[in-house]
Amino acid sequence: MNQYAFVTTIPIQTGGLQRGVTIITDHNGNINRIHFDRGIDPHTAFFEVTATPEEYEKIRQGLADIGYLQTSLETFASLKIHIHLPHESGALNDFLTMTTGAGAQITSITFDDAGIHPDRVTISMNVRESNPAEELLDALKSRYPIEVLEFDKTGKSLDDTVFYLRFAQKMRTLIDTRDDDFLLRFLGDINHTAQDLTARGEDPKTVFRNVLEAGEYIAATCGDGFYADVQILTLSEEVTLYAIQLPSGGNIYLFRALDGFQMLDTGYAVYNPDVMQLFATYGLPVAEELTRIITSHGDADHCGAGGFFDVPTLMHPATQEIIRTGNRAWGSRNEGMVLEEIYTTMIALYSRWNPPAEKNIHLIKPETEEKRSIFPVICRLTIGDLVFEVLETPGGHQVGELVLYCPEEGYLFTSDSLMNFSSLTEERRRYNSYADYLVTSVNVDSDLARAERRALSWIAQEFTEKTGKVCTIFGGHGAVSEYRDGTLTVKGTIEHYTHARGRVIPEERA
Repeated sequence: MNQYAFVTTIPIQTGGLQRGVTIITDHNGNINRIHFDRGIDPHTAFFEVTATPEEYEKIRQGLADIGYLQTSLETFASLKIHIHLPHESGALNDFLTMTTGAGAQITSITFDDAGIHPDRVTISMNVRESNPAEELLDALKSRYPIEVLEFDKTGKSLDDTVFYLRFAQKMRTLIDTRDDDFLLRFLGDINHTAQDLTARGEDPKTVFRNVLEAGEYIAATCGDGFYADVQILTLSEEVTLYAIQLPSGGNIYLFRALDGFQMLDTGYAVYNPDVMQLFATYGLPVAEELTRIITSHGDADHCGAGGFFDVPTLMHPATQEIIRTGNRAWGSRNEGMVLEEIYTTMIALYSRWNPPAEKNIHLIKPETEEKRSIFPVICRLTIGDLVFEVLETPGGHQVGELVLYCPEEGYLFTSDSLMNFSSLTEERRRYNSYADYLVTSVNVDSDLARAERRALSWIAQEFTEKTGKVCTIFGGHGAVSEYRDGTLTVKGTIEHYTHARGRVIPEERA
């Protein structure tokens, strides 16, 4: 027995939904999920059923035979006309016979023989594909006096009678696919998210809007729309750090040492061409001299571009499993949460997910029994003349998340467990809010996440108390900051980069 998902079109008629359910029942399908909401789309219903492969094929065939099964996402044209019909019995029926035969879906009709236009009918309809729409219009013109009020071949003006079609066509451009079968499955996943969040009290249309806006922002900030904030910091005699805040998603930390470059996290894959152009602008031959990548955790905005680099990539074993399963909540108490798995898939598609190749993955396994506060010190790494403890978090933000700490210099790379949120621009805060909304929390275990933040703050405070120096926090998002008595303050200056203007230091911005 397997679980299958499919999308159906339900006619607006008494018993329409039951007719589809009966076919599923007749072939021994057990319905695990159904979502049908006329307030969103009056025709589209989503099903997940458990059945044998043979029974599932019979269910599909039965639904296809009665025109219920959706197997493609054809484009529609919208047409609105004034049409003058003969004032005689059967005139409207003859007209509707023509439109139905052309695959048109009537969305509104207005006629009143006692009104100011007793011989005029105003009709709006959606017609599959533009050429049949033109053919239908030509056929109608040859028979009836017609005034065309609106003829839109793009589908942009379609009303909510085809909400899911309009949504899917927007998704098609964001995830760049022509595969209708894949898009229908993904549409079912997004509908599952909407169903789950609606049950938690959210408005379904708001859910769909957040899904689209997340993808639209990523798409708008690639290429000509790409920008980044850059901090250049001297960490030691041998190491210079380039801290790069991308438009959305996590930071990239590039260490330049005497023996080449090492990178902590890679950002979204979709930004890789832009990041490489940024590196070139800063005179950084990363493609030729990168020696190693360190992956803090398995979210796409931290490891999603690792596949572009043929170098060893260090990560926790749990991070490898998160990449393998495509579920950011793997190994946590939220592992079975549908919101987490679908969000992981959605962001992977938007960001053109390209994680490290299997052959380049080197797993970090415990080499010591030491602890730093609540964190096991699983090993040590050397970057130039700096030695970092690699700390394993308890898994509050994500299982397998790693923190790097240089106790001699007070450099604490906290991944997504601690960061300077106040340093985020409004655009970045808005983008981060989509994740919070769509999975209810970016942390897979909020209690553990709070404990991690407290422990990291304690490490920073302890360093200051012991040395009299300020601990520097390198968060997974936001600006590199100094930790002073519980407050994070941006460290040094921030340069702004765009493709058009290149490097822009603060003085030049004014």
